[in-house]
Formats: sequence, C-alpha cells, structure tokens
Amino acid sequence: MLRDPAAPRGPNQPCPSSTKSHVAAAQSLCDRAVGTDPPAERTGQRQNRGMRTRLGCLSHKSDSYNDFTAILPDKPNRALKRLSTEEATRWADSFDVLLSHKYGLAAFRAFLKTEFSEENLEFWLACEDFKKTRSAAKLASKAQRIFEEFIDVQAPREVNIDFQTRELTRRNVQEPSLSCFDQAQGKVHSLMEKDSYPRFLRSKIYTDLLSQTQRRLS
Repeated sequence: MLRDPAAPRGPNQPCPSSTKSHVAAAQSLCDRAVGTDPPAERTGQRQNRGMRTRLGCLSHKSDSYNDFTAILPDKPNRALKRLSTEEATRWADSFDVLLSHKYGLAAFRAFLKTEFSEENLEFWLACEDFKKTRSAAKLASKAQRIFEEFIDVQAPREVNIDFQTRELTRRNVQEPSLSCFDQAQGKVHSLMEKDSYPRFLRSKIYTDLLSQTQRRLS
C-alpha cells in the first residue's frame, strides 16, 4: 500500500535516505561547533602542530657555553682543566690563532652551528685535509667528493662563493692537484674571518668560556 510522504511515520519505520543525508550534515556542523573535527582536519592539525614544534626548536637554538662543551674533543671537565684563560684570550689575537687551537676550533664550530653556517668551517677543514693527500689515486676521488658536497650548485652543504670561483674550481677538479681548492678555500676563510669571527668573539659561547676559565683560577 502506498503511503502519503507527509503522513507521520511509526516508531519502527526507517528514515528516508534524503533525511539521513540532512542528519549527517547537521552532525558534521555540530562536530565543528563542539570541536570534534573530521579525521582529515585532525590530521592537518597534527601536521601543523608538528611543524610548529620543529620551528620552535630552530628558533630556540642556543648560543651558550653548553653548546661548546657538547662537542669538545675531550670530556668537558677535563678540557676546561687543560684550557687556561691565557690560551682562550689569545683566540682573540687572530682568526688563524683560533683555528690552530684544538679547543678554539671546537668552540668556533659550536658557534657556527648556532648560526647554521658550519659548512664554511667544514669545507675549510676538508681542504686542509685534502692538501695532505699523498696518494695520486685518491686525489681525484677526494677532489670530486669535496666539490660535490660543498662547491657545486645546490650542493648539500654549499658554501657561499662567487660564480667565477666556483667555475674555476670546477675546471681545477677535472685535473686535480693539491692546490685545486686554494682560491675557494681562501674566499671562505676570508668570509669567516670578516663575518663570523668578530661575532664569535662577542658571543655567549666565548664570553661564558672565558668566565669559566677565570672562575676556575679564583
């Protein structure tokens, strides 16, 4: 028997499909109103929270004495006992004095990490190691590895050098010699000396380190 759509339904009669869709839509609106988001939105919110957490970690990256002690070549307490105030003070005499001192190098590396520019020092150190290569067989492979890691366009740890220096180095690597990175290394050394080194001397890492060595003597 046909039933009038407008007539009231009994308690056990199912709702029409159109009514179900309206109910689902109403429930979705209610979920939004009380903060119960659909799964896709909850996933998006989790991703946003994860991104905010990662950005927060970057923005709070510290510039402190603890950063230095974390990467010391020796245990921190032993290193501080060996490091005198006079030695640490001499780091301010020149950039090369700083680089030649084991703990000075470690402190400078820790500082560059706080500025996200440690690739400059790593490249300089790689060049110093490269110039000690005695095997002709290893020279070409080491030169290519340094070029691909630090010099090439969009290299994973690309250093800031001009186009002419990059292209000259590219040609040098084709016929590698112990001096093939000299110009690029000199540019990066000059950049660190004029830019990063003065900031290091004013940094909390360095001033805290001096304070620690002085406090140990008092």
